[in-house]
Amino acid sequence: MPDNATSTDPAVQAQLDRLWSLSPGADILGLERITQILARLGDPHLSLPPIFHVAGTNGKGSTCAFLRAALEADGKSVHVFTSPHLVRFNERIRINGALITDAMLAEYLEYVLDRSADIGASFFEVTTAVAFMAFARHPADACIIEVGLGGRLDATNVLTTPTVCGIAQLGIDHQAFLGNSLAEIAAEKAGIAKAEVPLVTARYASSIEPIIAGVANAIQAPWLPMGSDWDAAVYRERLHYRDALGKLDLPLPRLPGPHQPMNAALAIAMLRHQHAVPISESALKAAPLWAQWPARLQRLDGGPLVAPLPTGSSVWLDGGHNADAGEMLGAFFSGPNLPDGGLHLIIGMLSNKDVDAFIAPLKGKVAHIHALPVPGHEHHGADRFEAIAAQWDIGCTPHSNAAEAVAVIAAEGKPVSILIAGSLYLAGDVLRRNNQLPD
Repeated sequence: MPDNATSTDPAVQAQLDRLWSLSPGADILGLERITQILARLGDPHLSLPPIFHVAGTNGKGSTCAFLRAALEADGKSVHVFTSPHLVRFNERIRINGALITDAMLAEYLEYVLDRSADIGASFFEVTTAVAFMAFARHPADACIIEVGLGGRLDATNVLTTPTVCGIAQLGIDHQAFLGNSLAEIAAEKAGIAKAEVPLVTARYASSIEPIIAGVANAIQAPWLPMGSDWDAAVYRERLHYRDALGKLDLPLPRLPGPHQPMNAALAIAMLRHQHAVPISESALKAAPLWAQWPARLQRLDGGPLVAPLPTGSSVWLDGGHNADAGEMLGAFFSGPNLPDGGLHLIIGMLSNKDVDAFIAPLKGKVAHIHALPVPGHEHHGADRFEAIAAQWDIGCTPHSNAAEAVAVIAAEGKPVSILIAGSLYLAGDVLRRNNQLPD
């Protein structure tokens, strides 16, 4: 689906409108269409700089951010392909660290669409082809490619010879495409493994490990799981990492959240278990402090959206929308991070997401729920959140948008703590309203 992509540049918008009209109405998985498109473009994916390919249910975007931070700290030029975008379509494609320009984006979209209009490719497949073509045309030291959905049948899995593959945390999400069990999802994610290419993974439950091992062994991909070939732990406010090359004493990530140290560790393990792109120890130590990843426990400071709030208020924005993301938020808003009086939760969620699984870890931490629609997408109605609020014996107020919710909260006239969560699409709308465009 087109992810409600719009642009203020008329030339880009003209091509996005074309893409909307040509794409099917729903996401589709498979490698046939992307293979056809790339063949018509001269197979640019076979001419990319060394590739770091990253999958996972949660944490893959943050892992990409840590990879980019380490490589750039070492003076490397890096192309990055991630999804979805939050505010601007350009966020998906970084060329040598900078967002693709509107002029280049319009030109490349037109070029790909002119040559693939009859294929019936999805929004993501065309976007992937544009990214690969852009990366092939511009020299760089490395490419970081984030899987869009799943792994085995994701459009990015046409990449045949990545330098290293990584899989972040696994969880239940996108069941319609990937299956209803962790075992099925693990098998799909492990599908990015390639023969003789290191497959570096997070630590998983013992029931999942044989599935990853089976996929890796079947194609002769060396599997390097956390807890075996490498390991990491937080101790005395430092991230301690070790593998066969030795130990590293690292700062904790600047990105907030209890999950981020292990995302950083996975990125370091990927960098340390490949040989195509040399990386210095000093760059690895800089990465936890350099990495940025908007809308993942991002604190909003200043901006027109939060300006009405009394001094001393705090506003946190997170795009998480599944059970594991809810667990992370519940863990973060505990102890000293849980404000007196609890949180105001401003929430909107897509209709295909499990509200109960996401919100349950926040029980007892939320003083009031503020229910929002998700602009441009099918979403849960306010009545869904009102029912949860009634079970928790707290109030729930529906609003038409985030600005309205913040204004109502601000009218109380006292410092408050707000969490805005439930959807990356909602997060993008919030960043737009607060004039904080990712760059």
